[in-house]
Amino acid sequence: MLIDTHAHLYLEQFDNDIDEVIQNAKANNIAKIFLPNIDSTTISRMLELEKKDPGFFKSMIGLHPGSVDKNYKSELNIVRQELEKGNYFGIGEVGIDLYWDKTFKKEQIEAFDTQVKWAKEFDLPVIIHARDAMDLTIDIIEKNHNRNLKGIFHCFTGDINQAFKIMKTGFYMGIGGILTYKNSGLKGIIKEIPLEYLVLETDSPYLPPVPYRGKRNESAYIKHIAMKLAEIKNTTLEEVEEITSKNAAAVFNVTI
Repeated sequence: MLIDTHAHLYLEQFDNDIDEVIQNAKANNIAKIFLPNIDSTTISRMLELEKKDPGFFKSMIGLHPGSVDKNYKSELNIVRQELEKGNYFGIGEVGIDLYWDKTFKKEQIEAFDTQVKWAKEFDLPVIIHARDAMDLTIDIIEKNHNRNLKGIFHCFTGDINQAFKIMKTGFYMGIGGILTYKNSGLKGIIKEIPLEYLVLETDSPYLPPVPYRGKRNESAYIKHIAMKLAEIKNTTLEEVEEITSKNAAAVFNVTI
């Protein structure tokens, strides 16, 4: 069985065919899909989707770095209130993104650090978005690290030295459609990372794998990522499924 550790299937891109998307995922051997939140505007949509099939969908709560602005403290208060309800399986999607805009860099760092501390307090995994900020996010994890802190560097595209730092913290790396792109540069790095530190994700509706590049991504396509990973690691699809699903079950503390 496969686990999609990161998919935004509650977004409007799926409004017209979500039931078909769910059926396709299950037909492609997907056991669970984890839903990372974005900000206060997406919580209700995410929870409504989880209600459709609570055994299949698992929600997380967090403030995405792209939604951090001058009002970030009020957004964090909402995250905190949701966390205290105790219904979530992770804190995410959180992190630092300096690709588009550095205006709120200080606020992004503070919001991320706060949510990492909450991950320790609530004993939940933290799901990290790091764009043009890999070293910075790793540094914050290292400073906060203890044996209870765990999580995933979502959409990992770092270098081998960053990968080794992540492994040293015990965190996992989320591998998605970028692995299948011809010029991504990720293949050589992934060869050096043991499967025991990897989980699979789609980031649907974004970053579809080959042969669906340019189209809307969906969870069913995770099999193409698993197949590419098996090819790169010179192993079987079954081994990739078994190990990455075991890793995902461990980080989210669920049974498959």
